Amino acid sequence: MSNPVVRAFFVGKAVAEVLRERWESTLTDLAGEVGKVWAELQEGWQTFAEDVIARADTEAMVTAREITPPPFKTEDLQATLDDLRAEVAQLRSELQKYRSQNA
Repeated sequence: MSNPVVRAFFVGKAVAEVLRERWESTLTDLAGEVGKVWAELQEGWQTFAEDVIARADTEAMVTAREITPPPFKTEDLQATLDDLRAEVAQLRSELQKYRSQNA
């Protein structure tokens, strides 16, 4: 290659090809990393959602067990109501005493 113009052309062409190959390689690697990170994020969110649902279900079961009253017989229920009425009456009288002392 004795002609400097022809040599410059081929050097420029080679530079362009090498830059394109490296750019493609970089973009391919970057796309692979982005895809990997995206998959990890999706898996993390899925695990997070599963943990939240599991915890909510556990709490709901515990709460349901705590809230569900044991079955009462009719006589026991009436006795319980009577006891509660008596406690309410006692609390009212104590509240009236307290209010009269602070008035």
